Amino acid sequence: MQHEKLNAVDACGAVVERNVGVSEQLSATGQYTVTCVGADGQIKWEDTFKNLVVTVGKNDLLDKYFTGSSYTATWYLGLVDGASAPTYAAGDTMASHAGWTENTGYVASTRPAPTWNAASSGSKATNATSFSINATSTIAGAFMTTDNTKGGTSGILYSAGNFSGGNRAVASGDTLNVTYTASV
Repeated sequence: MQHEKLNAVDACGAVVERNVGVSEQLSATGQYTVTCVGADGQIKWEDTFKNLVVTVGKNDLLDKYFTGSSYTATWYLGLVDGASAPTYAAGDTMASHAGWTENTGYVASTRPAPTWNAASSGSKATNATSFSINATSTIAGAFMTTDNTKGGTSGILYSAGNFSGGNRAVASGDTLNVTYTASV
């Protein structure tokens, strides 16, 4: 006589995991694209470069967004002079930016205001803003501010940056088309 024994065992297990370390960072960044078009209508050069969003620009962004009231501002683009090797610091303001100077060798009597497209996928871009160059000079990059005064030192400085390929020569009759894309 054979005996079979069967020991039935049931096992059940469950694991519950949760992500207690969810973290997301928001960082204000951006880039400029500048296209130089000669008097003959031909593209002479183009450069796309990242910028430094300065502390006062970040603070202005946060103060205006989280205030909960309506906010309107007009932004203006400017050109950075390339007579030296410009440098930027997080503490730069329109009143104090020892590492760079503005280039004002263009026809308009004030800094031009870009027009903005609708935000999409965490970015907001301007349409091309034109500078009609009226002096032979060297340009190092671009900046954005709330002051339209050409050479002015008031208003909020948002960002500034240098061309990725070094300073660029421009001649009277050239047009610089500048776009800016802000990202978070």
